[in-house]
Amino acid sequence: MTSLKLRLLLLWMLQVLCLAGSLFCLPAIAAQAQPELYVKTYGNPAKPALLYIHGGPRGNSTLFEGTTAQVLADRGFYVIVYDRRGEGRSADSGATFTFDEAFTDLNALLSSLKLSKVNLLGHSFGGIVATLYSEKHPEKIQRLLLIGALVNQQQSYDHILQTATASGSQQTNPTIVQQVQVIQALDKNSAQYRGLTYQLAAELGYFRMPNPTAEYRQLTAQYQNSPAGKNNIRNDQAPVKFYQNEERVNIDTTSALKRIKASGIGLYALYGKQDGIFSETQLSQLQQLTGPTKFALIDNCSHYPFVDQQQVFLDQIENWMGDSVGK
Repeated sequence: MTSLKLRLLLLWMLQVLCLAGSLFCLPAIAAQAQPELYVKTYGNPAKPALLYIHGGPRGNSTLFEGTTAQVLADRGFYVIVYDRRGEGRSADSGATFTFDEAFTDLNALLSSLKLSKVNLLGHSFGGIVATLYSEKHPEKIQRLLLIGALVNQQQSYDHILQTATASGSQQTNPTIVQQVQVIQALDKNSAQYRGLTYQLAAELGYFRMPNPTAEYRQLTAQYQNSPAGKNNIRNDQAPVKFYQNEERVNIDTTSALKRIKASGIGLYALYGKQDGIFSETQLSQLQQLTGPTKFALIDNCSHYPFVDQQQVFLDQIENWMGDSVGK
């Protein structure tokens, strides 16, 4: 057997092994033999496809996978989770963490799953990835569902810093005020500005459910004990490389969302009422963009609606997936 035929046979055998189960490996770019993306699917491939795009850069899909993917599939959907190249379980020391790299991998993922159209669940920073991808490839998207997704990043940063200052002043806590002053002196288009702003938001509890319920506690315990929770891998270099390699940082995707809606793609948005990184003005503007029936604001809910208020989240997604959309 020639060397070429042997290589082709080995490649075919690898593809068969990878696709044998619902958990499979996808070459990031097959022609270049890049490291593989972590991908897992749930449910029947014949059902409407929902592809979850996680936050970051530095994130992964473990929380959604370990809490929500299967129960969403049980409602009649084909649910797909994956970790972007270089993030989470998709290790790749050569990843650039750019949007174009993410788009290339998404195209390869949809092709491997033989999906001509998909519905995107874009969470947090993943909402920006999902929005820009939907704008670039509208022919591949049926619905774009924003879940606690970033839209105007600077507005979110400003809101975090303004409310942190007010909180520090009310508590007579000069440390918080000083932290804000340090952050405000930084370059707003830098990884350090973004990182310290979100670190402050986390310290102030902006990402936590205000009043944890028994269901929430049970769900978080389930996640921590799950295989996904035990593989909550983070790449601290991801934000650094993203800011080094990507020009589109600290952006406002409002215009892109308007074009997406005009193209005939279904546009929906679901947010936590107590998500501390969004102002009432931001959420009101988004509701005006989507329309009142395609916008949901959940009470006693922060940045992770699919965990904080899972049943409400599931009901709302199921309801929206029943809408008729298309060009």
